[in-house]
Amino acid sequence: MQRFEPVVRESTPSIIAGKLRTAIGLGHIPPGAQLGEAELAKELGVSRGPLREAMQRLTQEGLLISIRNRGLFVITMTDEEVRDMYVARTAVERAASELILQKGAQDVAARLLNVVKAMKKAADKGDLDAMSEADMEYHATLVAAAGSTRLTRMHNTLLTETRMCLTALEKKYPDPHTRVAEHHAIADALAAGNEELVGKLLISHMDDALDRLTGASSEAHVASA
Repeated sequence: MQRFEPVVRESTPSIIAGKLRTAIGLGHIPPGAQLGEAELAKELGVSRGPLREAMQRLTQEGLLISIRNRGLFVITMTDEEVRDMYVARTAVERAASELILQKGAQDVAARLLNVVKAMKKAADKGDLDAMSEADMEYHATLVAAAGSTRLTRMHNTLLTETRMCLTALEKKYPDPHTRVAEHHAIADALAAGNEELVGKLLISHMDDALDRLTGASSEAHVASA
């Protein structure tokens, strides 16, 4: 009888991809920047083989774009691409919520409400960076709780793209407590086991963020997710 599951170690390319993904999301490697292979390999202390594999992963995820005879560049997101990203996020998070509700959402809702407390503290202080970090943690916690590796994998890429937008989004809320209230309502609906309300609130939340970013309503796009 096997007592333990085998230990799964993350591969070097996966670790490198994670570091690059985070750097892109935080703006340390800004949109439109070219990735220099030699410079990155030296900075990360890795050989070029696993670095190339990591960058290929990010290219497949859509975070990098390969331009012939020029190299690899971080994407620059247009309004249409931002809109498409929010449609995808809505679909993934609604699917995750449905899975959570099938298993019982009380524990997940409690975890989300703890994150909301951190968001409120940041809002009270006017700390927009902390607000954004808590915002990211909230949505990552929601999807991870569904227990679907594929949904989590897709969502991680979408969150990196979201993080690229958050600096602009932070300035679109005159009162940051508006964001707190939206997240609180979603967690409350999960705790109540109200699948229909959770779906409506997620759509409204994403639609509102997208409208603030692009200045154009996305209701028709999101409703079809």
